[in-house]
Amino acid sequence: MRHALLVLVACSVLGCASEREGPGLLARAAEVPGPIAGAVGAVWMASELSFLEPEYLAGMLVAYGIYDPLAPTWSIEVSRSGEDRVRMDLHMKRLASGGDGEARRVFLRNARELVQAGGFAGFDELSWEEGIESTRPFARRFASGEIRLVRSRTFPEF
Repeated sequence: MRHALLVLVACSVLGCASEREGPGLLARAAEVPGPIAGAVGAVWMASELSFLEPEYLAGMLVAYGIYDPLAPTWSIEVSRSGEDRVRMDLHMKRLASGGDGEARRVFLRNARELVQAGGFAGFDELSWEEGIESTRPFARRFASGEIRLVRSRTFPEF
């Protein structure tokens, strides 16, 4: 079965390699052997280790659903605490691989976006705190800060 699959893949790749104008498929494939070999090797290794069995596939889907690698690492709640004051509360997702030290960067980036969207000249940082909420079963990193939106002092109409 495996040999038939490899022969079928090889025939389909080689069968599409016709010489027309420009470099053919074989010439283009020779330029990028790493990704092709990696994909073929990964499928072959998964089939050899029986990772393509239904119980393994179901486990992978459950792990993907819990971990959700495409979800943003930080969730941000923005609330106004006055005419020119904004408070931002950031919460990191519970299962994350990295992003522990990026809360400050996310906070500053969102503060700059608020300044630009509101037509302000800048902002003053009033408070900033970071910590870890020890909840069960997983601890969760949090950060919160407050800024004051500042209009231009030189040109008050802007």
